[in-house]
Amino acid sequence: MAAVRISSRSGLPSLLIYLGIGVAIGQDGIGISFNDVGLTQVIGYAALVVILAEGGLGTKWQEIKPALPAAAVLSTFGVAVSVGVTAAAAHYLAGIDWRQALIIGAVVSSTDAAAVFSVLRNVPLPGRLTGVLEAESGFNDAPVVILVVAFSAAGPVDHWYVLLGRIALELAIGAAVGLAIGTLGAYGLRHVALPASGLYPIAVMAIAVTAYAGGALAHGSGFLAVYLAALILGNARLPHWPATRGFAEGLGWIAQIGMFVLLGLLVTPHELFDDIIPALMVGLVLTMVARPVSVFLSTAPFRTPWQEKVLLSWAGLRGAVPIVLATIPMVAGVQDSRRIFNIVFVLVIVYTLVQGPTLPWLASRLRLGDNEAEDLGIESAPLERLRGHLLSVAIPEGSKMHGVEVSELRLPPGAAVTLVVRDDASFVPGPTTVLRKGDELMVVATDPVRDATERRLRAVGEGGKLAGWLGAGNVVGDAVAKPKAKWGLVKRKSVK
Repeated sequence: MAAVRISSRSGLPSLLIYLGIGVAIGQDGIGISFNDVGLTQVIGYAALVVILAEGGLGTKWQEIKPALPAAAVLSTFGVAVSVGVTAAAAHYLAGIDWRQALIIGAVVSSTDAAAVFSVLRNVPLPGRLTGVLEAESGFNDAPVVILVVAFSAAGPVDHWYVLLGRIALELAIGAAVGLAIGTLGAYGLRHVALPASGLYPIAVMAIAVTAYAGGALAHGSGFLAVYLAALILGNARLPHWPATRGFAEGLGWIAQIGMFVLLGLLVTPHELFDDIIPALMVGLVLTMVARPVSVFLSTAPFRTPWQEKVLLSWAGLRGAVPIVLATIPMVAGVQDSRRIFNIVFVLVIVYTLVQGPTLPWLASRLRLGDNEAEDLGIESAPLERLRGHLLSVAIPEGSKMHGVEVSELRLPPGAAVTLVVRDDASFVPGPTTVLRKGDELMVVATDPVRDATERRLRAVGEGGKLAGWLGAGNVVGDAVAKPKAKWGLVKRKSVK
């Protein structure tokens, strides 16, 4: 808990603190000897599944949707450019053989999901930038794992077009499995009332892990499958969502702590000294050349401002993923695999110390702060016997719902504001009750109008009392809200 607090206040990714704990209790510290690379790899993969699931659950679709094309290019073409430039640096500057250089290039070219999710959520970036970075970190693990496994396999490396075909096939299978399982899981959780609210978080994480298993069993990318399934679940407005998010965040922290401490145990500090200079050289080329070149080339078709390209270049954070991937050649018995692991370990530590704390400063210098209003916090609890839902709506700072009367919400028939909690006091509102920032509303909505009620509340939060008349995104069902027939397409259904 102290490490989490230090991490949040300093801006450093928590991985550094947990790696330090592992090193401190390891062979050169307290003296615990641990060298089981296979167990480390298994636990690392399991932890990455949980971390990707937690990241997907916390990613907003409205932010990631416009970023998908750029993120897809960055996580495929951008990774290929970064691998080539970094491998060349490792070969020509550090004198590493081409096979080992390609492994290093592939291992360190992936941005780390845990580092990105933990650092970026404390940096007030615009939604489009956060979407690109989060989507890229969720997507690029899949092609990198395929490359590392291919370069670490015994015998000659496959031709580039064979590797490209394998990557495309595994990504397609993983995407199909993840989308299917995520969609089915979201449908089931929205239409089946579980007997206890504590079961919803467990069910959500179980569905996400099942997506990874399904993708892997189908010889696809399990990492892509779990991220896409979690992304769908995270944007499905499931019941008891805040509790589910809290549960997923807790599991994500446990996964990070366990994985990083284990990786710290695996390293032997006195063996790192000979590899510090090669690691610094490779990391410098990766940070100052490979990443910027891949970003500028990948974002060229998307008219991205140069300020955003600079930030994307600097925000290519590395973390546990490269260190876990560095265990693959060790398990495969690749020559000098221990040196590869040491170089990756030093590179991650040094450049995370440089990039993580300076990212907020760079964002402010580039004037890329986020001035967007905070979204309404809406929690839904199913009322099975009434065939309805109880919505808990929190009005945040900057919301345009502040100053709106209850009658001006214009909720559809079948929905009503039943309670307002304000300053630790609660009362039943009247039609002329004026809502304020910080209020929490209890809204009851029947099943047929539940989605329309949520959309209306969010529209008022973004556009104020005139949402719908001034094009502020107000829809009920599939009908655009108009003054004369604003609820015309809402089907009325009796509540039993």
